[in-house]
Amino acid sequence: MSQDLATRRRQDRFANLRRITALDPERDHQEILRISSGYEFPWDYVRALEFALFRTYCVPSVSALLARTGEFERRPQKRYDDTALLMVELVDHGYDSPRGKEALRVVNRLHGRYEISNDDMRYVLSTFVYDPIEWITAYGWRPLTDHERVAAFHFYRAVGARMGIKDVPDTYEAFRAFKKAYEAEHFAYSDTNRRIGRYTLDLFCSWYPLPKSLTSRAVLSLLDAPMLEAFGFPHQPRLLTAAARTALRLRAGVVRRMPPRRTARLTNDPRNRTYPNYPTGYRPSDLGAR
Repeated sequence: MSQDLATRRRQDRFANLRRITALDPERDHQEILRISSGYEFPWDYVRALEFALFRTYCVPSVSALLARTGEFERRPQKRYDDTALLMVELVDHGYDSPRGKEALRVVNRLHGRYEISNDDMRYVLSTFVYDPIEWITAYGWRPLTDHERVAAFHFYRAVGARMGIKDVPDTYEAFRAFKKAYEAEHFAYSDTNRRIGRYTLDLFCSWYPLPKSLTSRAVLSLLDAPMLEAFGFPHQPRLLTAAARTALRLRAGVVRRMPPRRTARLTNDPRNRTYPNYPTGYRPSDLGAR
């Protein structure tokens, strides 16, 4: 490969980054998050949302509600796919687009069936901001920019307003502080935490052809100590934790050398288990428990 061609490829690899840094993180937060999650870090963003949802089940009031609905016991894959697709519909198309508004109506309808405290809603919203940021900071192929972090905050704050969530802090730092304080106060072991956590762990294991005993330990090795204790799951050997995290960082090194993605990979996932070839033939209103 000639030196000029190698230079052009390196420049092309960071074209999206240059686009992001040319935008305003408050005014252009929807475009920044769409590029960052759909083109720069699609795999990481989806994995981070999986663990973000997992984290919310460490709050007994959240897990108790999920246990009462029975959705995780009867249809864990559908429950996961519904939640994930509704969220990425908002990112992919924008929360004020026709599909975005339709997705929000579904979200609000599903939540409206139950009594959910505003604080629990605020906490769940905060995980969608900060868990992907923490995951990509640790395992992404390049560092996140301040533009991307702040844009994620403004995006989900706007989503929260459209969901009727009150008192979302008005700065990135204040919302992050709320999240940390809420976890410190509300993470605690409960039987419903363990039940929902086990259903979720079994779901994750079902996605891979490896033995369940190996996959479950790999997943548990990526959970932090407060999560493990809130679920009542065993801590994993340090060597296993180090190996899992090293594997993710090695993956990041490979991705860094790959050409940039040309098509977004959020809602456009033909391998979706509940809704094959989504979004072809589907509307956001098709999502959600019946």
